[in-house]
Amino acid sequence: MMSLFFPLLFVSVLCMNSFSGVQGRKWKGEGTTQNLESIVIGRCYDYIRIVNPAVGEKNCSQIWEAFKNAFINKDPCSILPKDYELFINLTLHTIPPNKSLFWENNQLLVNSFADRGRRYMSLGDTLFGFVADFLYWCGQADSPGLDYESCPTAVECENNAVDSFWRMASITYAQHSSGVIHVLLNGSADGGAYPQPGFFADYEIPNLQKDKISQIVIWVVDDIEGPDIDSCGVNTVKTLETRLKTLGYDVTCTDNNKSVMFLLCLGNPDDSKCALASSAPAAQRGPISSDRGGSWNKLMFVSFAGFLFRFALVY
Repeated sequence: MMSLFFPLLFVSVLCMNSFSGVQGRKWKGEGTTQNLESIVIGRCYDYIRIVNPAVGEKNCSQIWEAFKNAFINKDPCSILPKDYELFINLTLHTIPPNKSLFWENNQLLVNSFADRGRRYMSLGDTLFGFVADFLYWCGQADSPGLDYESCPTAVECENNAVDSFWRMASITYAQHSSGVIHVLLNGSADGGAYPQPGFFADYEIPNLQKDKISQIVIWVVDDIEGPDIDSCGVNTVKTLETRLKTLGYDVTCTDNNKSVMFLLCLGNPDDSKCALASSAPAAQRGPISSDRGGSWNKLMFVSFAGFLFRFALVY
């Protein structure tokens, strides 16, 4: 009898722990990132001291307070984009012309390609995007604390703290972009490269300032090992091109931009898509090298002969 008691007790404890864990999670999403305050303040100083000192001095403690007060002590499903206005005002800075890089379904690729603002400045390369990238957060109604157990997803409620933040950030980013605008889309994404609804379709395109934009350049890049679902002039990309042209923008589109493909190939050098298109056969390189050597020898001989001729004239 005792031999059955301990296994049953063990199973009962596991079930109780699982049940209490489920009860503790009110929402289906990730809970607030641990050490959120330290991360936000630390990223702020990292940005203004190292990543982009050109933005000037910013009060990082004040930025954290504005960020926190946007959602703390509130119903986590009742946070609106305008609640982050003070945070945006405190972190706002100039986005250089021709440097804006919008995207859908390829965030890690965009981060690498933008190179922390050195090549392009995506939303995640601005101060207001940099401090919050890849973080989760939410508060609790009538409580000054953060919810570390769980936070609502977009499926559970539209006006959650994280999605409302990125709506406000996307709107601000679009409003302050100028010159040539770049858009990097994933041609292998399920459902198409240009999702609707989506942040670019719903919050960024409507807030572009047409009088400040000279051209919109679209790059559609397939995953190295992914399918070619979408391309310029077809499917959802055609929908995007038509929408932008109807709005009066000068639009160009390129499939598998070489610079982006080179970056993708760093991690997949043996893939057939990464083979150099103009590799010359080894048999053809010999004569070229030999000819160059002969030409060099002839040049040296002529130069030396000229030197001797001038020397003879002098003496």
